[in-house]
Amino acid sequence: MKKLSPRHLFAIMVIVLAMPNIALCFTESMSLPGKLANILVPVAAVWLAMTLSRRPGRMVWALFPLIFFAAFQIVLLYLFGRSVIAVDMFLNLVTTNPGEALELLDNLVPAVATVVVVYIPVLVLGTCSLRRKETLEKAFIRRQRKLASALLAAGVAVLAVAYATDEDYRIENDMYPVNVCYNLVLAVERSDATAHYAETSAGFTFNARPTHAKDSTEVYVFVIGETARAMNFGVYGYGRNTTPRLSKMQGVSVFTDVLTQSNTTHKSVPMLLSAASAEDYDRIYREKSIITAFREAGFHTAFFSNQRPNRSFIDIFGMEADEWKFIKDGAKDAENISDDRLADMVEKTMTKGYRKLFIVLHTYGSHFNYRERYPRNAAVFRPDDATEAIASNRSELVNAYDNTIRQTDKFLSYIIGLLEKSRAVSALLYTSDHGENIFDDNRGLFLHASPVPSYYDMHVPFIVWTSPAYRQAFPSVPAALAANARKSVASNAVVFHTLLSMAGIATPCRNDSLSVAGGMYTETPRHYLNDHNKPVPLDKIGLDSEDIGMLRQRGMRYP
Repeated sequence: MKKLSPRHLFAIMVIVLAMPNIALCFTESMSLPGKLANILVPVAAVWLAMTLSRRPGRMVWALFPLIFFAAFQIVLLYLFGRSVIAVDMFLNLVTTNPGEALELLDNLVPAVATVVVVYIPVLVLGTCSLRRKETLEKAFIRRQRKLASALLAAGVAVLAVAYATDEDYRIENDMYPVNVCYNLVLAVERSDATAHYAETSAGFTFNARPTHAKDSTEVYVFVIGETARAMNFGVYGYGRNTTPRLSKMQGVSVFTDVLTQSNTTHKSVPMLLSAASAEDYDRIYREKSIITAFREAGFHTAFFSNQRPNRSFIDIFGMEADEWKFIKDGAKDAENISDDRLADMVEKTMTKGYRKLFIVLHTYGSHFNYRERYPRNAAVFRPDDATEAIASNRSELVNAYDNTIRQTDKFLSYIIGLLEKSRAVSALLYTSDHGENIFDDNRGLFLHASPVPSYYDMHVPFIVWTSPAYRQAFPSVPAALAANARKSVASNAVVFHTLLSMAGIATPCRNDSLSVAGGMYTETPRHYLNDHNKPVPLDKIGLDSEDIGMLRQRGMRYP
């Protein structure tokens, strides 16, 4: 590698660390003073930092965290098109298994290539400079310090204007990398709170008690889908017959206007499993899950997951069950385990003769790479071979995605068949943690978990089935389900209360105004749990005009 002067390394370091600031000025909604401050203050701060040592190679490595943030930020901008590194992104780093990460990285080649081309050489140059013991002249350091200080003063003045003219501007939210560091601190605090959950929830009880007849045989199954969006389900009016079995079933209630409160698995699933919601999320650190409520009411409980344990609340809540298993735990990363394995476990558990049984299934559903979620002979929609996440492959990606929905239809119908065969008073509730973006509009979003959600990763299926025996024993429930099926619903807020009311479990924590299985259900304004765990009204989450048009076209209420 050709030798660069220490001055060149000094300048290169300032420039490459300024790249995210410049990019964010184009992607984020800020006032002009805010955008200028977002460049001037951080660039001046890095410039000043580089003058702290005469050896530029030493400062390159001292500022390595900023290089890491910059590289991470560039990748996320490529993936989502906007927003800084969120709290949830940091948490995803420690809760996403290596197999999922590799699947994603395979489709981020341009972004990864940028990181390799721009940031890796800076570290190499810094290392070479250190080995050569290169130093900068004292006069150069003094001159750069004066220039950086002048730039910083100008930046602070512009920052004052930003605060004075924009009441929503906050340095911890709007200035990179201050906001990233702030989000990292929040992520550490949340991880610590999760780690101490056993202490903060110790002694909690639902004081749950059963109200149904003790001698009746009851089975309730809660199926948590993965990355399934309602608009691709045939039962929701999709142009393709992706749900041939569910469409013909008796006792099925399809809720048409259901939005998730989070487009991330590690927050949505724990809310589905607990009384926590976007409006009251912090109770998740103090209370136990719905599994414990069923246990207190005398049910045998089981939690079976086709995902790997990831040290999140999903694991904690799942392990509250009498029996639990993560079927991917211990499997090779490349091993593709079908959700059908979960069905086998349900069948085995049901043969044990429990009079009261509650089963939670956490599927892998429609998680990317879609092509791997169903056997080749189940590929109804073809061609479906494309796996590279680029907009030109959208038609094949959608074909593969629709095949995953047919696989989900087959899976759900099989579980329902087992429940019907048992002749027990039984019910099944299915919803997904979040939906998915598949290059659906001009923003070019793919996957989910964007800090700024879209309609496509918010609108989720919500389907309830009741057995003939259940409908006969509790006729008011299917009547209420039918009456509420077209009302607006926030999935994470209602599942806990709906399942408890359907199973006849009384507890002070149950709120019947949030149960779609009862006549007291009340529609309320819906919220999205933002990156800082604050409830944001639906009309402030950043849905663009195309999203709003889609909501209204499908008869969904938009504030």
